[in-house]
Amino acid sequence: MNSDKQSYTYEQAGVSIDAGNRLVKAIGPLVKATMRPGADGEIGGFGGFFDPKAAGYKDPLLVAGNDGVGTKLKLAIDTGRHDTVGIDLVAMCVNDLIVQGAEPLFFLDYFATGKLENGIAQRVIAGIAEGCKEAGCALIGGETAEMPGMYAEGDYDLAGFCVGAVERGEQLTGERVAPGHVLLGLASSGVHSNGFSLVRRLAADKGWKLERPALFDADVLLIDALMAPTRIYVKSLLPVVRAGYIDALAHITGGGLLENLPRVLPEGARAVVDADSWEQSRLMAFLQAQGNIEPGEMARTFNCGIGMVLAVTPDKVETVTKALEQAGETVSRIGEIVEGHRGCTVRGSAGVWSAREDWVAEHDA
Repeated sequence: MNSDKQSYTYEQAGVSIDAGNRLVKAIGPLVKATMRPGADGEIGGFGGFFDPKAAGYKDPLLVAGNDGVGTKLKLAIDTGRHDTVGIDLVAMCVNDLIVQGAEPLFFLDYFATGKLENGIAQRVIAGIAEGCKEAGCALIGGETAEMPGMYAEGDYDLAGFCVGAVERGEQLTGERVAPGHVLLGLASSGVHSNGFSLVRRLAADKGWKLERPALFDADVLLIDALMAPTRIYVKSLLPVVRAGYIDALAHITGGGLLENLPRVLPEGARAVVDADSWEQSRLMAFLQAQGNIEPGEMARTFNCGIGMVLAVTPDKVETVTKALEQAGETVSRIGEIVEGHRGCTVRGSAGVWSAREDWVAEHDA
């Protein structure tokens, strides 16, 4: 018999306050491990404090960015690979800050799910903390949202928010780039976090056995090759950026080389990339062959093995290359800046591709 006086609880509605409190307690040590000058590494308040003066800045400009992981999350959920998507989340944000010349200072995350499973949430947040340590920024807060009915069982979503700083006058805007600059490419660690809607479509249509060794590398499971976390370039790039050796940086994400390079160029400067100047990774070759993907489509969908592009003057090429190689990066000379309409042309033995003619109008609007 139902009673009008039945007592309801939040947990009966699908939200466990106790589970949330247990998660906060569990991730406390992970957060403290990201502590750096300017941050205290504590969580639990209504907001996180950061002191730019304690971080060594005199007259900083703050640079902010946010991003997600995209449908790579769905692949992580479907295969139980929850440990590295947090690194992806941080990487997508901090790599966007370093291209402005900014040092990432602090990070906040948003984890949303229908039902909080602390084991999964803790693994994801552990990855976020690891990414923050790799980038040298502090994880000073975030939000865990348990929302019954909003997500399918087992699903979750992630968003990340990062703030960095650069001393006034030292920011990279691309205005220093001119015809004659050399383009250097830094190798990616894999697909990174873009193009996974196509990857997942191929996996379904071609019946890939994700838990078996990859056809292109018998020592690696295909799923592990696909889920390799996005490379974080901050610590290797920051010294050469601060030394004034870099005039522009482009993070190669959605849109690939064709649409990301023009974002850091002034009018009158065009990037020309030689697609034969670096060795295409076996993973990228596999994706292209499996989908019979046209080279131009590859160049605007995937990073094609290049995760970051630098514009430097010819006299700085040797110095920058040596410094980055010593920092663990694989560096290739991939092209140059020439006179022309702002945009990007990729040339290779398979053909020539250019960014859409409407690129400038769309991105200047």
